[in-house]
Amino acid sequence: MKVFRIYLILLFTCCSFWLNAQTSGGYSANYAKGPRFKALIYYTQQAEEAHVQFSMQALNFFKKLNYGDGFVLDITTDLSKYPYEKLKEYSVVIMLDGYPMSTPERDAFMKYMENGGGWMGFHASGYNDKNTNWPWFVKFLGGGVFYCNNWPPQPVLVEVDNTKHPVTRNLPTSFVAPASEWYQWSPDPRKNKDVEVLLSISPKNYPLGIKDVVNFGDFPIVWTNTKYRMVYLNMGHGDEEFIDGTQNLLFVNAFRWVVSTDKNGDPFKK
Repeated sequence: MKVFRIYLILLFTCCSFWLNAQTSGGYSANYAKGPRFKALIYYTQQAEEAHVQFSMQALNFFKKLNYGDGFVLDITTDLSKYPYEKLKEYSVVIMLDGYPMSTPERDAFMKYMENGGGWMGFHASGYNDKNTNWPWFVKFLGGGVFYCNNWPPQPVLVEVDNTKHPVTRNLPTSFVAPASEWYQWSPDPRKNKDVEVLLSISPKNYPLGIKDVVNFGDFPIVWTNTKYRMVYLNMGHGDEEFIDGTQNLLFVNAFRWVVSTDKNGDPFKK
């Protein structure tokens, strides 16, 4: 009987503690009762081999984020099947190795972004030069056009430009990013008042490259154009992009941040 009384006292104490915790701060976890949002991944198998390698591994990476049906994940290699009326259903469009090419595809994407859509772009999805013929896209990226790159792909020391931004606030102030081909831009995106640079290649890396060598210059590699709900990440070349925990965390942060700023409200709070 004495043991039973002790058991009841302990049980009452635990229940009281739990109830107080609920009253004071609420339950710490917010479990999804269904898919929180919709995400669309676009990639093309017509890209160069290293970009396709990245895309295949990126598909696996995002599929793992969706274990337990946390969100609806659709994947396509054909953006012509996604006019604006269909595209607007998605909280975020992730472009792995390419961008819209036809006029209808470009018009749909432009309307999607101008009306509050979300975009997460990697490496070649932001590549543009004099042959791209899409002025809106250049402005969307922050005004920069491809200027030069290092070769071959190699790891670099990167530095966080803004330690308070949700994409970078839990990252170390500097870390070594896995091997990639790194694009430098002209004009420098940092010169655009609407661009917020989040991550840059450290000048400690110069000279950068073995065959093609970059010797100087500001080198942003992750940024957002604050006029849109978007983030561009220059990583995305080859089969080594998902071997580093810190960079993987950066990718998760960027994905979550774009989704969390949805004009219909933060789905992670629902």
